[in-house]
Amino acid sequence: MKSFLIKWRNIDWLLFFAIIILLVLSISILYSLSLNSDSTNFLVVKKQIIFSIVGLALFFLMSSINYSIWSTYSKLIFVLFVIILLGVLFFGSEVRGTTGWIDLGFFSVQPVEFAKIGLVIWLARYFSDHAGEFRNFKHILISGFFTLVLVGLVMKQPDLGSALVLMGTWIVVLLFTGIQKKHFLWLLGTFLLVITLSWFFVLQPYQQSRISMFFNPSSDPQGEGYNVIQSMVAVGSGQFMGRGLSLGSQSSLRFLPEPGTDFIFAVIAEDLGLLGATLLLGLFMFIFYRLFMIMRKSQDDFGSYLILGIAGMLLVQLFINIGMNMGISPVTGIPLPLVSAGGSSLLAVMIALGIAQSVHIKNN
Repeated sequence: MKSFLIKWRNIDWLLFFAIIILLVLSISILYSLSLNSDSTNFLVVKKQIIFSIVGLALFFLMSSINYSIWSTYSKLIFVLFVIILLGVLFFGSEVRGTTGWIDLGFFSVQPVEFAKIGLVIWLARYFSDHAGEFRNFKHILISGFFTLVLVGLVMKQPDLGSALVLMGTWIVVLLFTGIQKKHFLWLLGTFLLVITLSWFFVLQPYQQSRISMFFNPSSDPQGEGYNVIQSMVAVGSGQFMGRGLSLGSQSSLRFLPEPGTDFIFAVIAEDLGLLGATLLLGLFMFIFYRLFMIMRKSQDDFGSYLILGIAGMLLVQLFINIGMNMGISPVTGIPLPLVSAGGSSLLAVMIALGIAQSVHIKNN
């Protein structure tokens, strides 16, 4: 009982309350969208409330587990997710052109959301084991190779957005570790070569079209460029104070596609204006600040890299999602962490933040 009370007292409550505010904001926006929907059962809102409650339970469960156990089983966790992602290619269900879901009957799971955590754990273990050796290009190649194993499996689904998150997480951890300038230039050249080859041999036609529309969405305003144009209109029409919940014309009149998932930031900007968007971004910045403080206080390399990987994963997702809402990154179907409707992403993020809390508790 005493141990439980100590853990409860040592929780980073500032981080916790920032998460709670984002969850409440998510439910509020989804409720406002449901008011303009043909369905009157508010199913999406009810699901989001259930996922939030389950997510909070997982958050406290992960925070109560000593994070060092993930170091012990990091290789096993990585292999397990490789097997799961392979299984998804053969037995997964297709949703919006992506075979990345496992249908459990009452709930569909997207394993790649949890594989992101698996990669973070593996990277934290590898980087902590070789923290002082990354001037040796060998370790960059090894960590990059294992990251590409997961990226390749995800691209076979195909899920470009999640593949970018996996790759971006590795890059963030690598850059913060510190690499030589010549190694960085080698990586940059290789990255550009891979992008070029992927365009011709890996990307599906619809993915090529989305990337092309990123550079010039007005070239096909009624087709591939429609999503981006409507999203930018929604973001701009909110102005300073916003139009009010459920009063935004783009979302209420259904001009905006996927308003509860991919383009929920545009809904927030339209309904709550610059103030609402600033609040959202401020909450995320505060979460990153708290994660940075936890990383600084960590007394071992594994804990530090674990927090760095979690922050990197969230940062890349945040940048891609808000970027595609504002027309500064291609539309790739990445959800806004803690805010977009959907169970897999929400639960995975809550698990990751729970692990971060475990690092905080242990080091206190």
